[in-house]
Amino acid sequence: MERTVTADTPASATPLAASAIPLAGEDSSLLDAMPRQREVPATGGELVFPGPGPAAVSVSASTPAVPGESRIVTALRRVHPWRLLPTPTGTPFTFAYALLLVITSLVAQYADPTLVSELHQASSTDVTHLVRDPFLVLIASASWIVGGMLSPYALLFLLVLTALERRIGGARTAAVFLSGHILATLATEGTVGIAVLAGHLPDSSLHRLDYGISFGVATSIGALGGLLRPWLGLPLIALFGWSLVSDLIAFTDPMTNWGHLISLSIGIATWPLIRRWQRAAGMARAAGTEASRFEVAGVEAGGV
Repeated sequence: MERTVTADTPASATPLAASAIPLAGEDSSLLDAMPRQREVPATGGELVFPGPGPAAVSVSASTPAVPGESRIVTALRRVHPWRLLPTPTGTPFTFAYALLLVITSLVAQYADPTLVSELHQASSTDVTHLVRDPFLVLIASASWIVGGMLSPYALLFLLVLTALERRIGGARTAAVFLSGHILATLATEGTVGIAVLAGHLPDSSLHRLDYGISFGVATSIGALGGLLRPWLGLPLIALFGWSLVSDLIAFTDPMTNWGHLISLSIGIATWPLIRRWQRAAGMARAAGTEASRFEVAGVEAGGV
């Protein structure tokens, strides 16, 4: 039996009630008194009913999830290759430092060998120079790459410091790099000085040539391992640590090899600190993004 509208029904309710009455041939499964379409308030205060439009498409039905896709594959899809290298705006510290290393590497390759030897000797962090002028040689020694731009540490410098700076900022990345460079240098050269005083090494060891960025890079690798996901950070540290142990077993340059292991340990020891730095940097970026949105909203509101 069909439902009808009685004569005593208020006129204002007639459109809504009529829209809820199933006509002949329509689906009778609709709920009683349930309007077919929602009311859309017009700007003039009147109620209007939207006309029929295209059917809604289910996102989940039209774009089904790829079956069997792991989190690793999903993470790799989010990787942007150009973010692996330094840029002037994104990673200013790493970019400027890389330019300096390119210049000194070109000087080392194309300048007069005698001049290059004198520059390396003047920049060496041996015991004699550390006693005479520690600040100058500690900074100058980090301006050269042993082996030039073709050294593996040159590539590691670009990739590791870029990734670290994008996570904790330029000033903190410089602090991590320099802390490893300085502390590992003092630990190794201090041991050499003590060994000379004890008579276990000759006096010529006080003038041992020592320069390069490897200590700082090793510390940065150890620090970065604590910021990456475990499936990436732990294998990175394990692989790099094994290469350092292999060099130490070869016993070609034990003081430098010990310095690399000390540097890696310093980087790992900074995990609690740099994780706090990463959270602070993330909060600062989020606050900056929110402030930018408010500014844009204010400009748009002012334009209206």
